[in-house]
Amino acid sequence: MAWYRNFYHCTDCGTHWEDEWSCCCDDECPVCGSGDWSPYESEDLTFLVEKEDGQFVVWESPIGAEDGPNYSRVAVAPSAHGARSYITYRQAAYWG
Repeated sequence: MAWYRNFYHCTDCGTHWEDEWSCCCDDECPVCGSGDWSPYESEDLTFLVEKEDGQFVVWESPIGAEDGPNYSRVAVAPSAHGARSYITYRQAAYWG
């Protein structure tokens, strides 16, 4: 998988923040600067689905994404179910 929104909590100062990156990595608190906070939750944003002209467009962040998701249009499906099926197929390809 290639793009995540990570959610963090600093127990030193109580700050909550989120950050997007190509992995579920540790981060520094943006308020007090204490570091090495692991995300308590991560949202996989590798695939996005947008409705466009009555169809469902699947966007994918490539495996090599680092500083940004660099989404590419990879599929168009006639239904939301078809878009989800394509994503399931692609996820299986990642994990073998």
